[in-house]
Amino acid sequence: MVANRLAVQFPGTAEELCALRHETPFQLLAATILSAQCTDVRVNLVTPALFAAYPGPAALAGAEHGDVEEFIRSTGFFRVKARNLIGMASAIEDRFGGDVPTELADLVTLPGVGRKTGNVLRSVAFGLPGLPVDTHVLRLSKRLGLTQGLAPPDRDDPVEVEGLLNAMVPAPERGTFSLRMILHGRAVCTARSPGCGRCLLADVCPSAAI
Repeated sequence: MVANRLAVQFPGTAEELCALRHETPFQLLAATILSAQCTDVRVNLVTPALFAAYPGPAALAGAEHGDVEEFIRSTGFFRVKARNLIGMASAIEDRFGGDVPTELADLVTLPGVGRKTGNVLRSVAFGLPGLPVDTHVLRLSKRLGLTQGLAPPDRDDPVEVEGLLNAMVPAPERGTFSLRMILHGRAVCTARSPGCGRCLLADVCPSAAI
């Protein structure tokens, strides 16, 4: 029921629902790395110039750290992110022939890439099963009672929650489900002041304050 209602509220494919602007899997991977501790809006302001300078992994792999830092400074943690971006591009060139890998086990070996980022790539760029679990997905999953089957400490563990949600959501729908949860978390079920009075899930949410 939760997935069906969110699909009505936020229609579209994973590609259409993704807020990070990109044209290639490589660009999405770079943008997702930049989105850590940063808003998608800010990332989208930075990436056009970054991608113009470094359109693919070969160009970024050979970039100077200081030059990349200047492009991404406003995203925060820019020194770490620059190192991860160059390392990611170098790894793609050296180990994957210049192509972004599609398997999660390969993606998480790239600098700056964890399960969340890997699942974003799989679901958005490649149309493969992948359920990114971020703070919004964690929060909504707990509020909606979806993680009641987990021990309390595991309800805040992204890997545990991902496994549980994967069992609930059909593989082809995992990416869109996650993105819809994120959009709903940003627009309605916010961390500090959830808008229960205007929530389409209020009647099935055990945490609703109405």
